[in-house]
Amino acid sequence: MHMKHKSVDCISTFSTPKIAYDSRKMWTIPKPRYRNCNSLDTRDEAEIAVNIGGVKLVLYGDVLNRYPESRLAELINCSTLNYDIIYSLCDDYDPGKREFYFDRDPDAFRCIIDVYYFGEIHIKRGICPICFIKEMEFWKIDQSYLDECCKSDLTEKEEELAEIANKVKLILDDLDVVPSVNRSARYQKFLWKLMEKPESSLPARIIAIASFLFVLVSSLVMCVGTIPEVQMEDDEGDLVEHPTLEAIETACIGWFTVEYLLRFMSSPNKLHFFLSFMNIIDFMAIMPFYVVLTLTYLGTAMMDLAKVQQAVQALRIMRIARIFKLARHSSGLQTLTYALKRSFKELGLLLMYMGIGIFVFSALGYTLEQSHPETLFSSIPQSFWWAIITMTTVGYGDIYPKTTLGKCNAAISFLCGVIAIALPIHPIINNFVIFYNKQRLLETAAKHELELMELQSSEDSMVKATRKSGALGALESSMRTSRSDNSIPLIEESTRTLKSKKYCSETESF
Repeated sequence: MHMKHKSVDCISTFSTPKIAYDSRKMWTIPKPRYRNCNSLDTRDEAEIAVNIGGVKLVLYGDVLNRYPESRLAELINCSTLNYDIIYSLCDDYDPGKREFYFDRDPDAFRCIIDVYYFGEIHIKRGICPICFIKEMEFWKIDQSYLDECCKSDLTEKEEELAEIANKVKLILDDLDVVPSVNRSARYQKFLWKLMEKPESSLPARIIAIASFLFVLVSSLVMCVGTIPEVQMEDDEGDLVEHPTLEAIETACIGWFTVEYLLRFMSSPNKLHFFLSFMNIIDFMAIMPFYVVLTLTYLGTAMMDLAKVQQAVQALRIMRIARIFKLARHSSGLQTLTYALKRSFKELGLLLMYMGIGIFVFSALGYTLEQSHPETLFSSIPQSFWWAIITMTTVGYGDIYPKTTLGKCNAAISFLCGVIAIALPIHPIINNFVIFYNKQRLLETAAKHELELMELQSSEDSMVKATRKSGALGALESSMRTSRSDNSIPLIEESTRTLKSKKYCSETESF
C-alpha cells in the first residue's frame, strides 16, 4: 500500500521559464533547447516524476546531474529495481506511475530547484531560514549556494535562536528540579537567586525593592548634603555635611557593601562577575566611601592636609555613579543601554555632523566679527563654544554676533544644527523600538519552547508507561508522525537538559 498524495492544481507563479504548467496538471521542467544527442548518455536523457507535498514535477537527468551529489541526482541515477535504495532516498514510490513521493515543503523546493539552473539559491519571503536550511540538508545541497542576502538573514535568525536557547537555559537553571550536589552548593545557588533573581521568590523581590530604595535615598542624601542651609560648620569654620546625613550615607554604604559581597560570594563565575559592567559600577559606588575614610584617618600622616581634602572632595564626586545602580532594577534602562550600543553608527554620524558644523561656523563667525570694534569672538577656539550652544539651540547669550553677516551666519548655523540633530534621531529611536519588541518576542518564544519541551517530556513519560502496558507500537508511531524533522539543535540541548533534570528528580523521589 503506497502513500496517498493529493495533487495540488495551481497556476504557475514562476517568473523564470524553467517550470511550466502542462495539460497533465503538474509542474514540468522543459528540456534545454540546445541538446547534442551524441554527447548525451541514457542517464542524461532520463526523466523522473516527483511529488513534493502534493505538487508534481517532471525533472530531467541532464539538469539534475549538474550536481551529482544531490539527492535528486542520486535518485535519477539509481536502478528502479533496487527498492531499498529508492526508499532510502524518498518517502514512497509508485512503480506503476514511476512517481517518487516526498513529504517536504513544496515552496522551499521551488527555491532549491533554482540551484540546478542558476547556480545559486534565494530564499523567498515568508520561508523560515532555519527550516530552509533543513530542507537544503535533506536535498543534499550545500549552503554555499545561498545568495549573500539570504546568508545575512540566516545569520540573524541563528543569533535570535541562540538568544532563545540562552533564555531557555537561564529559565531551566532557575527551576528547582534537581537538588545540588552538596549543601554548600545548594546554599550558594539559593543565595544567588535571592540576590540576582527578583522574580524567583517573594524574599528576593523584597530585597530588590529595598536595594532600589537605598539607591534613591543615597542619591537624595548626596544632593541634600550640598545645600548650604543644611550643612554645618566644623571647628575651622568650613561647611561640612550634617551628621544625620552622614549617618544615613553610612547606612546606605553598609547595605551596598553587604549586597556586593553576598552577590560576589554566591556568583558561579567570580571572574565574569568582577568584570561585568554593572558590577564595576557597583564597586565604583562603594569604593569612594572607604577611600575617603582611609585618607581622612591615615592620609594626614603621609601627605599634606590640603591635598587630602582635595582628594576627598574629588572622590565624593564619584558618588554619582551609584545612580546607575538603578539600571539593575529597570528593564527599560537596560533596553536603552543596549539600543545605544547598537546605535553607535548613528551616534557617530551625529557627532561627525556636529563637529564639521562647529568647526565651519565658528571659523566663519570669528572671521565675520573681526570688523566690529567690540567683537566677542577673540579666537576660533573660543568661537567653538558659541557654535556649540547655537547649533544645539541652547543660546546662553554670553557670546553673540554683532555684525549683519555674523547674524546671518548664526541663523544658518542654527538651521543646520537642527537638521544635523534631527536626522540621526529617528534611526536611534527605531533601534530602541526594534530591540525592545525583539526582547519581548524572544521571551515569549523562550516560554513557548519550554511548554513544548514539557509536552515532549510528558509524551516520553507516556511512552514509558505504555511500554509497560504493551501498547507501545501505536503510540510511538503516532508520536513519530506528529513530530517535525525540522528540529532546532540549540533547543534540543535544552530539551535534553530538562529531561535529565526530570529523570534525576524521579530517581530522587524513589
